[in-house]
Amino acid sequence: MKRLSVAAVVFVALSMPGHAQTITPDADPRIVALVGAVSDTRIKSLVETLAGFHTRNTLSDTTSTTRGIGAARQWIFDELKRSSPKLQVSFDSYKLAPQGRITRQVELRNVLAVLPGRSERRIYVSAHYDTVNIGATGQIGANTRPPTPPGQTAPPDPQLRKQQDYNVEAPGANDNASGTALTMELARVIASSTLDFDATIVFALWAGEEQGLIGAQAHADRLVKGKVVVDADFNNDIVGNSRGGNGVIDAESVRVYSDGPEDSMSRSLARYIERMAALYVPGHRVRLLSRQDRFSRGSDNAAFNQRGFPAVVFRESNENFAMQHAATDTVDGVDMAYLTQNARVNLAGVVSLALAPPAPKVTTTERPAAGEGTQSSGEATSSDTTQTGNQKGAATRAATDIPATTGTQTKTAAETKTAAQARTAKPGTGNQTPAAGLAPRERTVVMIGRQPSGYDANLRWNAAPGAVAYRIYWREAWAPDWQHSQRIGNVTEFVLPNVSIDDYVFGVSAIGAGGHESLTAAYVTLQRRETEIKLVP
Repeated sequence: MKRLSVAAVVFVALSMPGHAQTITPDADPRIVALVGAVSDTRIKSLVETLAGFHTRNTLSDTTSTTRGIGAARQWIFDELKRSSPKLQVSFDSYKLAPQGRITRQVELRNVLAVLPGRSERRIYVSAHYDTVNIGATGQIGANTRPPTPPGQTAPPDPQLRKQQDYNVEAPGANDNASGTALTMELARVIASSTLDFDATIVFALWAGEEQGLIGAQAHADRLVKGKVVVDADFNNDIVGNSRGGNGVIDAESVRVYSDGPEDSMSRSLARYIERMAALYVPGHRVRLLSRQDRFSRGSDNAAFNQRGFPAVVFRESNENFAMQHAATDTVDGVDMAYLTQNARVNLAGVVSLALAPPAPKVTTTERPAAGEGTQSSGEATSSDTTQTGNQKGAATRAATDIPATTGTQTKTAAETKTAAQARTAKPGTGNQTPAAGLAPRERTVVMIGRQPSGYDANLRWNAAPGAVAYRIYWREAWAPDWQHSQRIGNVTEFVLPNVSIDDYVFGVSAIGAGGHESLTAAYVTLQRRETEIKLVP
């Protein structure tokens, strides 16, 4: 197989005018059908039932069958079991000691519904189902409280009040029965389909969010400990109200917050959601916001972000703070048609991503040459070279440890795997532990270079399981989103002639046999590692 370049792709396309081409629509009709299967009537019923438990405070009653978090979580569990026999429904339980807003020992229970895929990599759809009432004025009271003067003590946390009544009315219709109902409806619709998903989809309802994201954090810690691969978390928190407290009505857009840096996989997930929404729910705009969440507030996606998992949070476009964290958060404040559209946007992204292969890996590891340090020179970066300060001006080495070649040679997926195995093989008897101050055995490098001319963009990646093709993306380094893309074949190297890797940002995604595309993995410059500067006394 030959190395692909833009010129080669254009030549092949123009040299086959007599061959019939099969045109396939961008939208998968099976996903179109699932998007249409989301029921506003069912979502309304779910929201009403959840609000009907009066409170779902994590510290509320667990013995009643009609009121409190105990009754609510059991109903969620049973409802998910009824949704589909394919769902593996369970409680994800933790015994919590008193801490912070958890003022007494309590058993916290998340509710999980797992839809197994062909692989164990996971995609989460999540929301918190617990509620809180912080007082008569709710969140708007907290938002309008005068700032604390310098040197004075701030007002106490309302959730730490003595003799607090955890069973006080806290219906939480919008915060967050809206996100809970959305997650439960997606579980029903997606599990009832006949689609064969590559990824395992987990529908997760968290408790303890109002006390500090506790349920999601405990679960995410288990994921880290178990070395579980998580490709995405679609978190939904307060997604059902279209009329803001300022009187502005917006039933045609939804906010999606994503944590940085700008080319993080969370940002890649946000861009993906926007693209899929434009394809499958074109009348509903996704507004991308470049921060983890609203200012000074947060949700369960943060628990995933802080542990290295890609995650975003959906938020309604205009909030009514007077109907949050108070008894006033009732069903009449939820626009069911708007909430249904937000559910459809979620579904389009989740299903498309679950059908696609995983994103390609654009980094690899290598062992430095004997005696080579870890500090990059001022001329080079770790993105395209492994030379060190005392090798300035030396010929660069490709991140794949395979010498760059001229001409049109490229590497197939099988050849890349063999090369990767050779690079990560255990050291033989001839390898010795580096002396103090020398480079570690392995270091991470980004698989991008300037080969073959020294002025090109040479992009390399490790083959993604199940991929039949790839798509290259690039944009000017100051631009916030991709400006150009090119679909290429089943190769693991691509050259953009005379395109400077210093002036553009690049990414690559994997495309499966059904045409579904993964998240885009961007080529990001690694942080320069510094070494101690030794001075002559």
